[in-house]
Amino acid sequence: MSNLLDKASIILTPTASNTSEVLCVKPSDGTGDFDFSRATEATRVNSLGLIETNANNLPRINYEGGCGSWLFEPQSTNLITYSETLGNNTTSGGISFTYNNSISPDGTQNAALVSVTSANDRLQPSFAAVNSLVAISIFLKHNGTDFSTQINTFNTGTGTLFGARAHVTATDVTFTSYSGGFDSASFVDYGNGWFRVIVVCQSTTGTTFAQWRPTTVGGALSYPCFGFQVEVQDFATSYIKTDSGSTVTRNQDLCTNGGSLSSINSTEGVLYAEIAALANDGTTRFVGLNDGSNSNRVVIVYYSVSNRIRAIVSSGGTKYVDVNYQLTNILDFHKVAIKYKLNDFALWIDGVKVATDTTLNAPIGLDRLDFLLSGANNFFGKTKALAVWKEALTDAELTALTTI
Repeated sequence: MSNLLDKASIILTPTASNTSEVLCVKPSDGTGDFDFSRATEATRVNSLGLIETNANNLPRINYEGGCGSWLFEPQSTNLITYSETLGNNTTSGGISFTYNNSISPDGTQNAALVSVTSANDRLQPSFAAVNSLVAISIFLKHNGTDFSTQINTFNTGTGTLFGARAHVTATDVTFTSYSGGFDSASFVDYGNGWFRVIVVCQSTTGTTFAQWRPTTVGGALSYPCFGFQVEVQDFATSYIKTDSGSTVTRNQDLCTNGGSLSSINSTEGVLYAEIAALANDGTTRFVGLNDGSNSNRVVIVYYSVSNRIRAIVSSGGTKYVDVNYQLTNILDFHKVAIKYKLNDFALWIDGVKVATDTTLNAPIGLDRLDFLLSGANNFFGKTKALAVWKEALTDAELTALTTI
């Protein structure tokens, strides 16, 4: 594999960045580096497993799950105006909070202890309602006692409720549907008993609350909590802190203009990426080579159909190859390679050649590597590696390159 990487003209891994720059491993002279922008702060999970804040325009290497990857996210707004001093939000019943009670997932003593005595005790801030899916998330800590909690939306005008109940143990979180149900539910283990519990469910127009009931069974119960978030997304993005009584927006990550004419061969080559999607929502997302337009391109695409990945090669405005492949789970990392050469196209995914074409015309004037295409369809996802070769690799080399 080392000899194969020696032949690459561009290699990007989650290694280094500067303000407004994502730095390539190769070439090392800066000619392959990417421009980067994000006009707001954003959080990530650092190599110690703790949430930390990156400054404006500083790219994020995220270690959620333990392995580093570049994290590029869409713009999102936390609609909850007090994400940490939770009692400042609207509450109902006897719910109470003791602040700065324990160490939170950011490594400081700023987590609150929630205390309840009834299944009717709840946090229920209202938010700007939309007829859309919303992602509700909160960090909860198992402190020796299993518990069941409920997360849902509630429309006071129609009485409609959508959500889930989550049963939290020391090692796992399981979900059951409640009332109108949920679109998806998941959790992320942050260690030391902390879980980020995520429920994606329907919101409807009118007066709408995001409700969190710390217990569904009643009786006195207390445990640490942190970081309540509601966003108009079909997945939960990185944590957005709010505590000033206003919503907070994190702007999108934009990564463009990597590579150069000297590091890309339009006549033949290989484009390789190890990537994972943020959501299986059928949103088209591009990463790949182009000439600044749609006319000449070699791109890997998250397709507009569930769990599908797509490869497109265009030359002189004509789309010569457009194939797609069904994945098991687009949220997992996959190794994808496109080989392009006159009358010789192949798509490799996870060690398998899944598509070929012998009618290809090679693109013209490829001179950049972008996480978008023609200023649109930004690639929002996680990237462990992105690389380019100026020659068409052999089948044996492509097998070795893409095998998980």
